Amino acid sequence: MSWRRLGRWLTPVAAVLGVFVLWGLIVRVFHVEPYVVPSPQDALAALVDHWDVLAPLTRVTVQETVIGFAVGALVGFALAVVMSRWSLVQRVVYPVLVGSQAIPIVAVAVPIVLVFGYGLLPKVVITAFIVFFPVVVNVLDGFASVDRDLLNLARIMHGGRTRVLLHIEMPATLTPLFSALKLGATYAVTGAVLGEWAGTKEYGLGNFLLIQQSRLATDTVYATVLLLTAIGVTMFLLVMAAERLATPWRTRSTARRWRRRTAPMRDDVGTGEGGRP
Repeated sequence: MSWRRLGRWLTPVAAVLGVFVLWGLIVRVFHVEPYVVPSPQDALAALVDHWDVLAPLTRVTVQETVIGFAVGALVGFALAVVMSRWSLVQRVVYPVLVGSQAIPIVAVAVPIVLVFGYGLLPKVVITAFIVFFPVVVNVLDGFASVDRDLLNLARIMHGGRTRVLLHIEMPATLTPLFSALKLGATYAVTGAVLGEWAGTKEYGLGNFLLIQQSRLATDTVYATVLLLTAIGVTMFLLVMAAERLATPWRTRSTARRWRRRTAPMRDDVGTGEGGRP
């Protein structure tokens, strides 16, 4: 592993450690009471001490987050494709989507729970509701940014609409799509927690957070927040890994430049046999 690549991995780790160090310094220097803000050591200790309780709750919240994220991404992408194909659908649906996002999600959560019950479904719907709008907007922008010369060339060569969509338009949407998915990966945890707060049969980390807050167990509250943060960061990193696999051309140019720099020089480059041009 090169020093540059090692630095890319160590920099975010150092940044996270710096946050914990700053947190501890603020608590110690300003003498913050533990019932207001605990020290990082107390929060991490509470995370370890309550892990037998937190582990099943984490599975519930992760399930809600992953399913809601997947549903929101698929629905958003499919809707964006339909809207890009038929301008009438875009003109009708797009203002409705914008209006729906103007409603605070906290206000929408309770009616969703009343309509869909208190099981897994309302949490999935709330999470998907948060995720799908950025996907729709970014994918539509990707379709709008497709090179018109390529589209005209495809039409001249009698390319069908399906082949043009798969080979020209879809690749153009990948970069904006993954930008939206990275946003949605962090927002999805918020949707799952809001769904649990609105009402649920099976408790998750959101319910546990409210219970510990009512008991003034601040160290456990912060431990739960750290766990929710870890879920969101893990989702973000998984989307980044999927982006690298789906868009290899974004990193291939860097590799080619590196190979050019390290390739041995040849005296016969640009010459024919015997070194003659």
